[in-house]
Amino acid sequence: MFLVFSSIWKVSGSYMHKVDAVYIHIPFCNYICAYCDFCKIFYNKEYVNRYLDALDQEIINNYKGEVITSLYIGGGTPSSLDLEELEKLLKTLKIFNLSKDCEITFESNADSLSLDKIKLLKDFGVNRVSLGVETINKKLQDVLERRTSKDTVINCINNLKSVGITNINVDLIYAIKGETLEDLNNDLEFLLSLDVPHISTYSLIIEDNTKLKIKGIKNIDKVIDRNMYDLISKTLKNNNYIHYEISNFSYDGFMSKHNLKYWRNLEYYGFGVGASGYIDNIRYTNTRSITNYIDGKTIIDKEIVTLKDKMFYEIMLGFRTSMGIDKIEFKDKYNVSIDRVFNYKSLVEEKVLEEDLKYLRVREEYFYVLDEVTLRFLDTLQTNVSFDIIS
Repeated sequence: MFLVFSSIWKVSGSYMHKVDAVYIHIPFCNYICAYCDFCKIFYNKEYVNRYLDALDQEIINNYKGEVITSLYIGGGTPSSLDLEELEKLLKTLKIFNLSKDCEITFESNADSLSLDKIKLLKDFGVNRVSLGVETINKKLQDVLERRTSKDTVINCINNLKSVGITNINVDLIYAIKGETLEDLNNDLEFLLSLDVPHISTYSLIIEDNTKLKIKGIKNIDKVIDRNMYDLISKTLKNNNYIHYEISNFSYDGFMSKHNLKYWRNLEYYGFGVGASGYIDNIRYTNTRSITNYIDGKTIIDKEIVTLKDKMFYEIMLGFRTSMGIDKIEFKDKYNVSIDRVFNYKSLVEEKVLEEDLKYLRVREEYFYVLDEVTLRFLDTLQTNVSFDIIS
């Protein structure tokens, strides 16, 4: 199949990229945070082993033996598993053919990641840990229903570094009801004191079916939110962090290899309850019901991604990064240059976008209004472009 661009331009879709990334979802949590809308359940020992058996079976049924360069174990709270359960999970993951430099990330809360668990992770090759710190302000923790103390975070970071796991991310949530710029600055100062190479920052969004939504808590004023975003960006950049994606900052050489695959619109496996994946031009989502998942009723939704869809995803995801869209790779993928598809030059003239011979990107000062910029870009689709599918 190919797409026709007027009577000249054809998109063959012949660009091939082998699947080399895996996401694993562990839904169990020791407590449920008030803001969380991810697929999660309270830790229940009765379910854990049955879940891990079902996860093992899903992987066996679907993994085709590709070389994997990034493996991400997320949740939920994977560190809520006890030592024996964690070892069972890690043994299951030995089925993957991992490259020598594979980035293996494990999500955790500091209060459930003991030194024994850290040593076990190290023994099985985990080389990156992402800690959900969110805030160390007690007043704001009460809003989010978080429990992690400063001392617990510091102790966990020290334990990770002591066994040689130094590629560490910490998550920050801001724009919380009642939060001030001073509160945010205190959280930033604490995170900087940890000396970790990666920090992810997220403006609190009140999602449906969360405790915050049920309580009637609203998102904060947009002006305050923007001021907080700007404070984060300025503070972290002044401390040698690169603002490489709208919500992510890292030291040079410590960008998340796994998340960059998402932002480059590359295919990946997603295993586990509630997980999503992207394989063979199909985006799929697994059931959020743990009982259905354990019974083998896994995928509940599939979206066939057309070449037009893929191109639009390319734009929406690529613009999230400071690198932007690789124009050469775009042409390799779709057999047409991006400026033949989109008439975006006015956005460059307005200094909303910037480009060089290789990349087209959103200027950093427009990251905060990225959705608006992306819609404006997509609206520049050339009128002579036809997306009719031809078999």
